[in-house]
Amino acid sequence: MVRTQIYLTEAEQESLQELSRQTGKSQSELIRDAIDRMVGELDEDVRRANLMAACGIWKDRKDLPDARKLRTSWGRRLKRLGL
Repeated sequence: MVRTQIYLTEAEQESLQELSRQTGKSQSELIRDAIDRMVGELDEDVRRANLMAACGIWKDRKDLPDARKLRTSWGRRLKRLGL
């Protein structure tokens, strides 16, 4: 771990101390948990943005099979097999 220093308002410090008492976690642990949560949310936002950017990128491709026809064909085969 790397040691770092942060500045908190008195209200933030009091809230952190109270949360520490309530949860039994150290203030440092609570701060690390909050940072992990924020980073996770940012990672989720980036993932969502990438998915949205990729949405529909193959819509104009003519060299791909028709997915509806494939699903229908597979469904018929499964019925014949009794599945």
